[in-house]
Amino acid sequence: MTGPNFDYDFAVAGGGPAGSAAATALALAGHRVLLAERDRFPRFHIGESLIATANQAFAELGLAERVAAAGFPEKWGAQLTTHDGRAGRPVDFSSSPEVLAPQTFQVCREKFDQILLDRAREAGATVREGCRVESVELAADHVALRVAAAPGVEERLLVRALVDATGRGGLLARQLGLRAEEPGLANVAIYAHYSGVPRPAGRAAGDIRIVARHDAGWFWVIPIDERLTSVGVVLPKALYARLEKGDPERMLAASFADTPAMAELMAGARREWPTRVERDFSYRATRYAGDRWLLAGDAGSFLDPVFSTGVSIALESGLEAARALDRAARAGDFSAAAFRGFDRVQRRRYAVFRRFVLAFYTPWFRDLFFQPGPPPALFRAVVTVLAGVWRPRLTTRALLELFFLSVRLQRRFRLAPRIARRDAGAGFPAEGSA
Repeated sequence: MTGPNFDYDFAVAGGGPAGSAAATALALAGHRVLLAERDRFPRFHIGESLIATANQAFAELGLAERVAAAGFPEKWGAQLTTHDGRAGRPVDFSSSPEVLAPQTFQVCREKFDQILLDRAREAGATVREGCRVESVELAADHVALRVAAAPGVEERLLVRALVDATGRGGLLARQLGLRAEEPGLANVAIYAHYSGVPRPAGRAAGDIRIVARHDAGWFWVIPIDERLTSVGVVLPKALYARLEKGDPERMLAASFADTPAMAELMAGARREWPTRVERDFSYRATRYAGDRWLLAGDAGSFLDPVFSTGVSIALESGLEAARALDRAARAGDFSAAAFRGFDRVQRRRYAVFRRFVLAFYTPWFRDLFFQPGPPPALFRAVVTVLAGVWRPRLTTRALLELFFLSVRLQRRFRLAPRIARRDAGAGFPAEGSA
């Protein structure tokens, strides 16, 4: 009995960073790959700030020089500011000896994602834009895809295995009931692009600025090219519900006005893009792999963007999916058991970053994190993880545990001065709940 007649070795659904990385790596390994992307590039996408570990992915994909030459603003870390502008500090990736390539970028996603997609084509993947994967049929010896390249035009394709990189749409996660929401991070983002936003002088000009609100919310300020800056506010859903509702533009402007540091920063800014709203954007998958399928990037999980992990995790998971499939092809084993290591890595990385994100929404974490002069060794350990090194040295892990112990003690004993805020309880977790 002969096996299926495969149209491709592998299919990748979704052409964002995770999908493009997976398709490129698989093609470079000699596999026949289809990358099916429902949109036509370039297209708008949020998530413009990278962390330092993205550099390793660029090197593996053969894109380091191309990304460096694209003219994106250089990012060395972050600038932290309290709502009144009276306290804060820089986060410099180069302060950690474990961050081997600390300088990364802020990117215009239309341009950045196009670079990644073009690399997949160049590597030998068959890239089909405007091609939507409508359904997936998982069988013992193949995966069948029903794809639509145009209205009323459908095609059935057989592949050995599938990488789902369909982003928040989560094709397989929804089909298989794998999506688990994060109720503690049920947040809402309101954002737009602006011109005329002043930037710091020198190397800090390209850093992301994180401005804490007087409550549990926060703002991002990200320079994405020489003219435009991405600016947004993230609010827990309970705080968002208290806002006086109007169109998103007025709601965002009201948030600026309510925060002195942002009101000053945005005084001469001009909105250049429509104001958008994103809701409930933190979730994970209960499984990241199964028989003949893997979830990469946002199709598997996504965390609140406060530490800018999204794109870098997407690139890493796309490369990890490609390696797992290449090993499976060599062994002739596409079972869930063969992908157990891939699944384990996705879970562990998510758990590491989730711990920091959940802590950020407590006042005690912010009391320590925004201090102008925190203990250097503890802060370097925190910076190591925030730069993307989620499996640091043993000594760094010990320091991180000491840092989180300090956060718990801050709640009880106020080890550090309380960062200025209008109402210490506004929108923050109740005492003892975090």
